[in-house]
Amino acid sequence: MELRHLRYFIALAGSLNFTRAAERVHVTQSTLSHQIRQLEEEIGQRLFDRVGKRVVITAAGETFLAYAARALREIDQGLSELKQSAASLTGELRVGTTHTFNQSFIPDCMARFLQHHPTVRVIIEELAADAIAARLEAGQLDLGVAYRPESTSGLQFEPLFNEELVLVVSAAHPLAARKRIRMIELHREPLVLLTPGFSTRRLLDECFAAAGAEPSVVAETNTIAAMLGMVTRLPVGAIAAPSAVAPSPALRMIPMENPTPMRTPGLLLNREVPQSRPGRAFAALLRKQAMRAYQTHAVS
Repeated sequence: MELRHLRYFIALAGSLNFTRAAERVHVTQSTLSHQIRQLEEEIGQRLFDRVGKRVVITAAGETFLAYAARALREIDQGLSELKQSAASLTGELRVGTTHTFNQSFIPDCMARFLQHHPTVRVIIEELAADAIAARLEAGQLDLGVAYRPESTSGLQFEPLFNEELVLVVSAAHPLAARKRIRMIELHREPLVLLTPGFSTRRLLDECFAAAGAEPSVVAETNTIAAMLGMVTRLPVGAIAAPSAVAPSPALRMIPMENPTPMRTPGLLLNREVPQSRPGRAFAALLRKQAMRAYQTHAVS
């Protein structure tokens, strides 16, 4: 069954006259008659009865008409939406993101977005994951990019990719030459970590406990920048997502295993609030860029 079959069927059902229906859909009467026969053969039931010169819709035709009309309305609405999406976007886009993704991922996505949609006014707010969730629920953001918050309540969380956390040390650190490191090897190792209020810290505490390791936490901070600043100045390590660490010859990133701490970044949306056109376009770009990032991590 093809789309034209539905259009021909609805045209004939609306006029019950082959000549007028053929004119409406811009085909010959014989073409229309042939297409209706094809549709009836595929369905296995007659949709119209020919009584002399009159055309009468059957009970099966009446039943099918409601569904066919609804399907065409949905298709036409979708085509209209696609045409609008192809046109220049305007309006405002409000995005909440955590610090990790505001380092490079969000700026890169935003630059690409504004290249294609320069008339959209973009507002980026760097917030904690729980604050992003609260702002989304209050209708103050269009979408968020974060790790899954503790409670999503009425929000929709859409995973983008998985990201392994790594040990970050200075180039002069005794562990700098390591290719990989087991978490048990960090037992009593001096580390600077995020404060316990962060879900990433709670994940790390669970991983250390599973490995039977107790690192020496010499400092705690609520920013990645402060952690990395201490790493460059002291013989300590930090644990962070690679996306949060700017490339630097002064730093080394070492994958961890047994277990490997892993976070899942994702899109946060308010399922009760219809997405704006800029919101849908930016969400689509985020998914595309996230797939590229995942493929890059997989290859490396």
